[in-house]
Amino acid sequence: MQTRRHFLESMVTAGTAIPVLRNDGLDQLRRLARRVDGRPPADVAQDEDFWLEVQQAFTLDRTIINLNNGGVSPSPRVVQEAMRRYLDYSNTAPAYTMWQILEPEIESVRRRLATSFGCDPEEMAITRNASEALEIVQLGIPLERGDEVLTTTQDYPRMLTTWHQRERRDGIVVREISFPVPPPSQDDLAERVERAISAKTKVIHVCHITNLTGQIFPIKKIVERARARGIEVIVDGAHAYAHFPFTRDELDCDYYGTSLHKWLLAPHGTGFLYVRKSKIDKIYPLMAAPPELNGNIRKFEEIGTHPAANHNAIAEALSFHEGIGAERKASRLRFLFQRWAKRLDKLPRVKILTPYDPAQSCGLASVAIDGMDPNKLAAHLWDTHRIIVTPIVHKEFSCMRVTPNVYTTLAEIDRFGDVMEEVLRKGLPT
Repeated sequence: MQTRRHFLESMVTAGTAIPVLRNDGLDQLRRLARRVDGRPPADVAQDEDFWLEVQQAFTLDRTIINLNNGGVSPSPRVVQEAMRRYLDYSNTAPAYTMWQILEPEIESVRRRLATSFGCDPEEMAITRNASEALEIVQLGIPLERGDEVLTTTQDYPRMLTTWHQRERRDGIVVREISFPVPPPSQDDLAERVERAISAKTKVIHVCHITNLTGQIFPIKKIVERARARGIEVIVDGAHAYAHFPFTRDELDCDYYGTSLHKWLLAPHGTGFLYVRKSKIDKIYPLMAAPPELNGNIRKFEEIGTHPAANHNAIAEALSFHEGIGAERKASRLRFLFQRWAKRLDKLPRVKILTPYDPAQSCGLASVAIDGMDPNKLAAHLWDTHRIIVTPIVHKEFSCMRVTPNVYTTLAEIDRFGDVMEEVLRKGLPT
């Protein structure tokens, strides 16, 4: 078989483009970031000249105000272009270009993600989303009949469905605890979890930040209290990673799953699973892996053929995220949240379900309007004003979730506020 060097030389001779790792977009972002170096993140959060340039990095339909970036977010142009290059290159001779040239580059992405999260690369598996990452642990962790899993009523529905399926199949017991929105404090959340622990509790499954109201949980406190009792903690970080800054050591957890197509702005269908090295061997992968991979984090990536382009382009998303700066990004997201929320919070019938305390919230937040159906409100915002939000009807409360991102303009946030004030004055059309 021809060597890699000979193959690349032949591709160049044939005029085939080989993916590059740098482009002008990231260079411009770095120059932009240097201009605000040394300024407090809260100050940069209100610098519209800075964010205007960040906004130009995206290809968007500005006739739509997209305030549902919590589900999936658009990627910046630099990520789109990288993925397109990788896909085009893969297609020239995929048995070679994808499997032998691009696929091994997953190791570079693994190292980048591990550095960002603060773990060993041998503890970082690249998955397709948070659900896949978390279900690997949920379905692979050894539990016996009668063992108890403790979670909350506000965990992500798919993760609750996974536990309840295991409950039916294996005879484990799933207990869901509730908490008020917003809660009195993070200490109250930790204490509620601790009080619910029983002699049969083997696993605690908790969100780092809830997808419903954006409540941030005190993960390290929960982990410390659980570990003292020999209880495993699985953390659902679907909405946390690259939303606000933290590292593994600040959480001290053993298992963490997240999506990267939300707040990291990576290609759609990317995520990661962190498993502490000492725990890897005992977790069975979702799809079978040979026994020689028992202690290898890569056993969780044994899913058959998949496009290398998706996971390789994560590197560009990381560069974009780091170029903005994690603290600046979080400060901007909190600024956007509090701009619309504090405006509406002054009005009758309005209840903001997300704390303003920056330790407990960031850009994802929810609002409830007394006497107003969130499904009808969301439909009105879309049908009449082309504003996308997320209606939430939970068994304990109803609300509307609002999630801007770094490309969201102040004009869009203020337009949302104008429309909401109008609805509160006039009501929904019948």
